[in-house]
Amino acid sequence: MLVHLMLALGVSPILPDPQPLRLLSIMNTADKSLIERILTARVYDVAKETPLDFAKNLSQRLDNQIFLKREDLQPVFSFKIRGAFNRMFQLSAEERARGIVAASAGNHAQGVALAGKTLGIRTIIVMPKVAPDIKINAVKSFGGEVVIHGNNFDEAFAHARHLEQMEGMTFVHPFDDLDVIAGQGTIGMELVRQHPDPIDAIFLAVGGGGLVAGVGSYLKYLYPNTKIISVEHEEAPTLHDSIKAGQRVQLAQVGTFADGAAVKLIGEKTFEIAKNVVDDVMLVNTDETCAAIKDVFEDTRTLLEPAGALGVAGIKKYIAEHGWQGKHLIAITSGANINFDRLRHVAERAELGEGREVLLAVTIPEEPGSFKQFCHAVGSRSISEFNYRYADSKAAQVFAGVKIAAGKGEREKLLAEVRAQNFAFVDMTDNEVAKVHLRYMVGGHGQGVDNELIYRFMFPERPGALLHFLTSMSAGWNISLFHYRNHGSDFGRVLVGIQVPPEERADFNQTLEQLGYEYWDETDNPAYQRFLG
Repeated sequence: MLVHLMLALGVSPILPDPQPLRLLSIMNTADKSLIERILTARVYDVAKETPLDFAKNLSQRLDNQIFLKREDLQPVFSFKIRGAFNRMFQLSAEERARGIVAASAGNHAQGVALAGKTLGIRTIIVMPKVAPDIKINAVKSFGGEVVIHGNNFDEAFAHARHLEQMEGMTFVHPFDDLDVIAGQGTIGMELVRQHPDPIDAIFLAVGGGGLVAGVGSYLKYLYPNTKIISVEHEEAPTLHDSIKAGQRVQLAQVGTFADGAAVKLIGEKTFEIAKNVVDDVMLVNTDETCAAIKDVFEDTRTLLEPAGALGVAGIKKYIAEHGWQGKHLIAITSGANINFDRLRHVAERAELGEGREVLLAVTIPEEPGSFKQFCHAVGSRSISEFNYRYADSKAAQVFAGVKIAAGKGEREKLLAEVRAQNFAFVDMTDNEVAKVHLRYMVGGHGQGVDNELIYRFMFPERPGALLHFLTSMSAGWNISLFHYRNHGSDFGRVLVGIQVPPEERADFNQTLEQLGYEYWDETDNPAYQRFLG
């Protein structure tokens, strides 16, 4: 392309639209522009040009032309190898001799380790205690030296910077570095070649911002009418909140389901670029992300990690909200480093995310034929689960999962049919306690359990977390219910019942604040009131 050649030679092209030139002036550095860095980036010694696959099933179902940029097919199963290698290739001989230190819980760690092996550079990667064994072993297999330190990424990051100072090593940032950004931007160069027709929008995950800064800058420079739409999990909205505030916002907490994009603070450089190239920011939830993982599997037979599926989840939600038809849309499937023990949770939540399952808490008469009457209300739909416990001689509480066809109005139709049978019920499809805990618990109402409070916690997955919780509780506060679920992430989900007399509630609330764990009061949650209270 003439524009490419002119940029590579340092000649500024004259384009009819002033927007690209405005963007380029923002992104200029002291020696060369970010666009030039992308054009001259060195990535293909280890990375490969990944295919742009047409998603047939998704395209037919959503009435748009949807393509998947398959960065999950990289040697480290993530786009991170591009930025890591380009950054390390630019190092001087002296910097290489000192060795590299980095901090990561997964994808960046593997990219640095493989780049180091290829370039003959010693690499030390600090990983937190919660990093899964599959990622630790992968880093070691690429020749990286792993140092386990800290209970989360922030603590690992701080220790890596300490090693940088103490050992005189060179630190390779996972996203807030122009050479890293340029490496990720080479994806944009490939997209222009692979899809020469106009692209209406590109959807890509955002964590620290390196991917959206690189790809967004390149595409906006050439095609300012192409929409760059970032997608974040609703529990880690770092770019969303920063753009809304007009400055970088550090999140107090981040959810870790989409751990590859769970960053508390977007990069300084990446934010300055992103706020000029991003057209819209989408927030998606866990159910929508799981449904997107299933969608990609059905089209490609590949299992993405949650962060890798955010772009697809964003496409689906954006189409639904804006009524798009016949558009050419691309999602970057950014990673496939998923832990095997997460697959169960993904499968369970995908049906809810696709709108194919409804969870109902139904009160039925405690008499023969009641269950048959309920099944009649459900009709020909399949019952995915049916949980019952005797309550009294008059009524029974039933927790049921019902399969429905995907489509607008199907959920409302089912509820109307159940209502027509005069059953009292609560729709719990969007109730987090019901989805994560209740449907897997056995038991029933606590008999003689006085002053019971129900709280939901996020426990850090590290040794001593439970002991810390138990020792923080007063000796007089009895734990009357305890349910724990972990999904292969660095936080476990816990539901706890605690008996606290009214006169001790103030002390209890102070204990919760000092505990340091994220928590929610669920005492009034209808899932608890109907089945456990």
